[in-house]
Amino acid sequence: MMKNRGIGLKLILLILTSVTLIFFLIFGYNYLFSRRIIIKNVEKNARNLAQATVNRIDMVLRSVEKVPKSLAYFLESSSYSGGDMIDLLHSVVENNPEIYGSTIAFEPYAYSRNSLCFAPYFYKCKGKIEFKYIPYKYFYWDWYQIPKELNRPAWTEPYYDVGAGNIIMSTYSVPFYKTVLGKRQLMGVVTADISLSWLQKIIASIKIGQTGYGFLVSKNGTFVTHHDEHLIMNETIFSAAEARADARLRELGREMIRGKSGFVPFSSILTGKKCWMVYTPLSSSGWSLGVLFPQDELMADITNLNRIVIFLGLAGFLFLLVVIVLISGSITRPLRALAEAAKDIATGNLDIELPTIKSRDEVGKLADSFNYMKSSLKEYIKELTETTAAKERIESELKIAHDIQMGILHKIFPPFPDRPELDIYATLEPAKEVGGDLYDFFFMDDDHLCFTVGDVSGKGVPASLFMAITMTLIKTKATKGLSPDKVLSRVNEDLSIDNPSMMFVTVFLGILNIRTGELEYSNGGHNPPYIFHKNGDIEPLEMTNGMALGVVEDFSYQSKKFVLQKGETIFLYTDGVTEAMNEKEELFSEERLKKDINALKDKPIQEVAAGITEKVKAFSQGVPQTDDITMMILRFYGRD
Repeated sequence: MMKNRGIGLKLILLILTSVTLIFFLIFGYNYLFSRRIIIKNVEKNARNLAQATVNRIDMVLRSVEKVPKSLAYFLESSSYSGGDMIDLLHSVVENNPEIYGSTIAFEPYAYSRNSLCFAPYFYKCKGKIEFKYIPYKYFYWDWYQIPKELNRPAWTEPYYDVGAGNIIMSTYSVPFYKTVLGKRQLMGVVTADISLSWLQKIIASIKIGQTGYGFLVSKNGTFVTHHDEHLIMNETIFSAAEARADARLRELGREMIRGKSGFVPFSSILTGKKCWMVYTPLSSSGWSLGVLFPQDELMADITNLNRIVIFLGLAGFLFLLVVIVLISGSITRPLRALAEAAKDIATGNLDIELPTIKSRDEVGKLADSFNYMKSSLKEYIKELTETTAAKERIESELKIAHDIQMGILHKIFPPFPDRPELDIYATLEPAKEVGGDLYDFFFMDDDHLCFTVGDVSGKGVPASLFMAITMTLIKTKATKGLSPDKVLSRVNEDLSIDNPSMMFVTVFLGILNIRTGELEYSNGGHNPPYIFHKNGDIEPLEMTNGMALGVVEDFSYQSKKFVLQKGETIFLYTDGVTEAMNEKEELFSEERLKKDINALKDKPIQEVAAGITEKVKAFSQGVPQTDDITMMILRFYGRD
């Protein structure tokens, strides 16, 4: 479709397409590069924020862990009474603001043989420190069972304490021991409770944009803190994944409870918006912190920047369109005028006035070229008319020359219908209008037939004139009853006397006695003829070592004799047959000629000539004929 459009439209389309492509490449690269930098910075800041929050929480938890550890060490290494122990517990809760409550829970009957349970508990309530004994059998609770079984301190999963604190808390429990009768025996567990309300305040202080938030999950995946209060202590990250059929969230939960850290794309449980989430574990409790960074809010600046860039790009695009339209119009208007003038010139109106173009740019030079072309065309048409007339005159003369040349050759076959002793056929196809090949045959008397085939050097009119002269000389000399060698010697003398162009002709001349079959011949540098023997063999006629005529004036030619048997054939040809060339620049060759005439040797002589001609044309198909093709076939029958 583009090829049918004007230059102006093509110019507009090509330039704007190129500019648009360049703009989008630059815009796309800038967007991707900026986005990659922002994501890298977000990840770096997210990891720093998460690690800072984890360190802050761990610092508090570590300080909480030291209190029950110290109290357990004291109980193991010192004697204590009930009053001292209770005062110590009161002091622990009073002096450690992070600790919500603390107790020393003894093994059954370990404190007193009369008391199954003994667990004094101090805790904070409405700004005051309250005291009570734990009113339930605490031996089966996690905060007691886990450190007892593990034989080491441990944080419990968050739980709602009923009867003591009546709040959501987590407990750090430290077992303490006494040596009784040489054996280390568990005496009880010292605890420090933390209220999750302060932990929730720390996590809630994490604000990322408008919708970003943090959350904390326990070692089992329970939501300890979350922006959605309904999830706290009611859901795990796995139940949330199951409710949403979110395999990615389930896999993320596994990563978090295994204590791993990472930065991954995520969809908010609350809003469903795309976010990035960083998660990292708490080294003290094994819990895991997650912080969500909303993508749309963090990418808002680059999104706004891209909108501005696109707007500026469109404005520049429109401005460039206007400029290109103006420029293309200034170029194409004079071109259209020149195109209209060229149409008139093409119709032969060379007197038309061309449009005036004052600019000296390429368009102005083109207008000057049109003026020059118009004047040159006038002159050229005048010369062409004269040349065409001369060419037509030459072609007419060449056609006349062709007709004259073909007129001096035998064209009626058989030429001697009243001579049953022989049959003869000849054909000549010139490469140009006139050629240099020749053939002739005539009776010298009642019993002797003279026949000849020749090939003049060169092509065209000079060769045709030399051919006519050669034929005339041969016929003149042969009718005097001379032998073939004498005929060629005398013709050679005449051709060599005045030959400034150094043209020459190869000639084979034979005289056949049609009564006896005796053939006397002389070869002046020509291709040796082939003899078709009665037994089916084909062989070339023996050479006489003569050279072409017109080269050396006093050259002495030789004759040889050969007896044709009844039914035998002699095949004469010029090198236009064997040197015909195909598209691969391969020659037809004497080997291929011998093979083809062997297949045709038993055919009538007209069919032999036609078959060889067809083979040569098929071989050189697609390649112009460069040499004259001449063949003569003589078949001897003799007299009964």
